[in-house]
Amino acid sequence: MQDESTRMLRVRAVAERLDVSVNTIYRAIESGELRALKIGAGKGTLRVPESALVDYERACERAAHETDVTGAGCPVENDALGEVV
Repeated sequence: MQDESTRMLRVRAVAERLDVSVNTIYRAIESGELRALKIGAGKGTLRVPESALVDYERACERAAHETDVTGAGCPVENDALGEVV
């Protein structure tokens, strides 16, 4: 069994944990907001280290508090509308 520091999560599992779409997670990875590892050659597959997800959640939490002051926040998709809010 892996501990939290070495556990690797699939993109879908991350999306489910955060209750957002898979596309939202891919955008966070592509923008560099969420760290992920590419496993395998060619197209490969992405895995998100548990520690990277914890860091991302903390950043989103901080951004949520800053939203009150600046209006900026962690990009989370409104899945009902399919757009980033």
